[in-house]
Parts: sequence; C-alpha cells; structure tokens
Amino acid sequence: MREQTPTAERIDAPALSDAVMPEPRFRVTNYALLLKPRVMSLVVFTAAAGMFLAPGGMSAIQPVTAAIAVLCIAIGAGASGAINMWYDRDIDLHMLRTRNRPLPAQRLSPEEALVFGVFLSIGSVAAMAWWVNILSSALLAATILYYVFIYTVWLKRRTPHNIVIGGASGALPPVIGWAAVTGDVGLGAIVLFAIIFLWTPPHTWALALFRRGDYEAAGVPMLPVVAGELETKRQMLIYTAILVPVTLLPTVIGMSGVVYAFAACVLGAGLARHAWRVWKDDSGINGGKTARPMFFFTILYLFLIFAALLADRMVFFPVF
Repeated sequence: MREQTPTAERIDAPALSDAVMPEPRFRVTNYALLLKPRVMSLVVFTAAAGMFLAPGGMSAIQPVTAAIAVLCIAIGAGASGAINMWYDRDIDLHMLRTRNRPLPAQRLSPEEALVFGVFLSIGSVAAMAWWVNILSSALLAATILYYVFIYTVWLKRRTPHNIVIGGASGALPPVIGWAAVTGDVGLGAIVLFAIIFLWTPPHTWALALFRRGDYEAAGVPMLPVVAGELETKRQMLIYTAILVPVTLLPTVIGMSGVVYAFAACVLGAGLARHAWRVWKDDSGINGGKTARPMFFFTILYLFLIFAALLADRMVFFPVF
C-alpha cells in the first residue's frame, strides 16, 4: 500500500457576512446540527450500554447521576463534532455529503461554531467531574481532545490510516459509561472498546468507497483515494475477520451468555457476507453496488450487537 498521501490544504469558506442570516428558530436548528445528532445517538447508546454492563449495572449508581453522565457524554460528543465542523468547514464545502452543513452553507459563522463547541466541551467535562467522578471526566476530556487534535487536526488530512488510529475516540464512550458506574476501567470495558475500534474501519471505508469522489475533490487521503479500491476491500475483509471473533469475547469473559453469543454469530455472519460481497464486486464504480449496503448494515450491526448485550444481561441478570 502506498504511503505517499496528498495533504488537504485549508481553504476557508466564503465569509458569512455576504449571506442572509437565518431566522432565530432556524439558528437553533443549525446549532443542533453542529452536534452531529445521528452520530451522537449511537455514541449515547453505546455509552449507556457500558453503564448497564458494568459490574452492578444501574443499581450501582444513582438514577440522577446516571442521567447526568449520559447527558455529559452526549454533550461532549456533540461538542467535539461542532469543533470538527469548524475545522473542516473548508473541505466540507467540496463534498456533496457535507456541503449543506451549517458552516459551508453559511448559516452560522465559524466563530459561533468554535465558541459553541469549546463551551460545551468544557461544560460537559466539568459537570462529569463534579457530579459523577474524576475518571469518567478525564476519559471524556481525552475523547474530545483525541477526536479534535489527533484525528481532525493531525490525522485526517495526512494519512490513509486516519480512521484506524482516530477510531479510538469513537470507541471510548462505553468505557466512559463503565467508569461512571465503577470508577475504574475493567476488562469488560476494554472488550467493548475493542469491538467499536475494530468496527470503525470497515464501516468508514464502506462509506469512503461509494463516496470516493467526495474525498478526492476535498483532498482527503482516505484509503480508496490513496491505495485504491482493491486494497481498501482487502483491509475491510481483514478487519471484519478480526472483528467477528472479538465480538464473542463478552461471552468468553463471562460478561454475557448464550443469547448474546447466538446473536453475535448471526450478526457476524451477516457482516462477513457483506464484506465478501464487497471484495468480490469488480464493477469498479465507487465500490460498485455493494459498498453502500454494507455501510448501512454496519450501523445496524453495531446497534444490534450492543442491543444483544443488553438483552442478554436482562435475561440472565434481570436485577441490575
């Protein structure tokens, strides 16, 4: 795989002063869009699952404290998304998928997005430290800083490995949820982290395959742009082959039972089937007809993996 990668230079979007400012109610909507609500929903779900699956589960934490922890994780995730949109406003302008976001579409100013993101970041970390515990607050801060500085600023525009290394930030929410309950990070939390960490590359590369033109236009060195479709498909197959057995680790370490194990096997077979179809697809048109279905399946896959963990816990440990 070639390591020489293009570097996307920052090209600021047109000044907001030339645009018509939206009505107040639409400004509220645009601020909400800065938080990347669809991404946030999956983050919140996996974080809450980490809290339920931690030793003692929800019985080990006060309901109000649990609600504050989930809210802080949601706000922290949204805040990092807002800062990401502030920094990436130039490349977002050149991508069909992102050009209608509030900043490239000039519905908010860059300064508004940055202040909003920084304020929410500091507030969520401080609230987590005050009302939950220091470890979960430190993990939340690390997640935000990692996503903003390691992934967004350093990796995204410089290397095709951006999503592999940067994926650690997206894998931390269940660990934060676990720490909010227990005050530490146990083996179960590490397993949950590993599942999301290994899931991220095939999920994102499936998107990059059928949106390859977007990344080429923006100068972002995603794997299909730098190494080509064949290498991308090979890497997706490798990560899928590692991910599927890793999803069985919760049963191996005694965190879940046969209900989850069965669900993980069925879901793993479905994911492997999608990865194999992508690998065999030689149509050569932005991932062919198989990359897009795999992308959407991966979203459902991760949700159902964590839903199965929760269902299994309720079957075998109904009081927690």
